[in-house]
Amino acid sequence: MSVLRPLDKLPVLNTATILLVGTEDALVQQLADSMLKEDCASELRVHLTRSLPLPSNVNRPRIDLIVFVINLHSKYSLQNVERSLHHVDASFFLGKVCFLTTGAGRESHCSIHRNTVAMLAHTYRSPLLFCDLEVEEFRATMARRLVRMLQICAGHVPGVSALNLLSLLKSSESPSPEDP
Repeated sequence: MSVLRPLDKLPVLNTATILLVGTEDALVQQLADSMLKEDCASELRVHLTRSLPLPSNVNRPRIDLIVFVINLHSKYSLQNVERSLHHVDASFFLGKVCFLTTGAGRESHCSIHRNTVAMLAHTYRSPLLFCDLEVEEFRATMARRLVRMLQICAGHVPGVSALNLLSLLKSSESPSPEDP
């Protein structure tokens, strides 16, 4: 099993690659399609996988941003992300990983509490985004946001790095559950 490292591949000029990890194939595919519709100065590459590790024999590009998609209606979704996190190098958590939670709109159907996902994001010091991917307008807005984050993580926005983005996103969040 191989660990995914941010700098194990050389960057490709004007190319930004995002990896969406999630068990909800239809929702993740719709998010990927929405991202590909967005205007982007770089060539945008979206890769989808249900879980990590990625096959080691496949020739893949450098990954600039990893988004773990968690569906609050599925405990399997959370377990899958937790298992996949073990295959990501710690240096990826310096602004190149985020968690995207979907399904929070129908709280009565949730099998995972929001605080559980918030604690997971806090543990890995990564941003947590909420979006109901089943609603097209919300999905399009999230796609725009992810494309912008991807451009920053790929180094295509002058003067802003993934660490800058991480500090901006962390400072705009509400305090963690364990903070006073």
